[in-house]
Amino acid sequence: MTFTVTVLAFVLSFIFSLGGVGSAVVLVPVLHWLGYPLNEAKPTALFVNTISLIAASYSNFKNKRLNLKMGLPIIIASVIMSPIGAYVSTLISQKVVLSIFTAFLFFSGNMMLFFKKSKYSDQYREDQPVFSLVLIGILAGFVSGLLGVGGGGIVSPLMIMLGFNPKKVAVVTAFVIPFSSLTGFIAYLTMGHFNALLVIPVGVAAYLGGYIGTHFMHLKLSPQTIKRFLAVVILIMGVKMLTKVF
Repeated sequence: MTFTVTVLAFVLSFIFSLGGVGSAVVLVPVLHWLGYPLNEAKPTALFVNTISLIAASYSNFKNKRLNLKMGLPIIIASVIMSPIGAYVSTLISQKVVLSIFTAFLFFSGNMMLFFKKSKYSDQYREDQPVFSLVLIGILAGFVSGLLGVGGGGIVSPLMIMLGFNPKKVAVVTAFVIPFSSLTGFIAYLTMGHFNALLVIPVGVAAYLGGYIGTHFMHLKLSPQTIKRFLAVVILIMGVKMLTKVF
């Protein structure tokens, strides 16, 4: 089972790093289907997010693609909110968490697939609206801790709605998500939810997948194409999660 999860971590980290979004959004339900409890699946997925997107951000930083000023407001807000979300998750029943998670999947998938720019139809904005970025960070951090999904599905569609270049969004998201994911993971760790024999090999696979995926995306693929692909994957997972809820 550990070997299976390790392979999945590599493949999913590669695929989702193509769009700068952590694979936890898919890895949580996959681990749950494989028989892992939610409180063990969520910290494992958060750890995968952290490692894979650190690798992606290292690649982006090395190649001077990263805008630190745009990412910092989101990071600060998400780091504060992620442990709060993790704590709240222990107070809610598993069915409620799964219901929220399913709604989250449908929201993210539809926003990434169908949202089209209006105000910024001819050009992408270059400003840095701190207040809006902080709000995104608050929501992303809380979702990350509550659902163990890293918050990438919140950051990406909302930044695209604000009119930012999807390629820059992918870079910023990859930089932001490890912080909220790590704080969420630590929160679960302090509550005793940790499987070291699973997390260590999965972490190595996630790092390799994230680094290779990001490098491949910038060289070969259009971020818009990858966003649509990720949206379809997320929506499929949402449909399957409905069977768990009902």
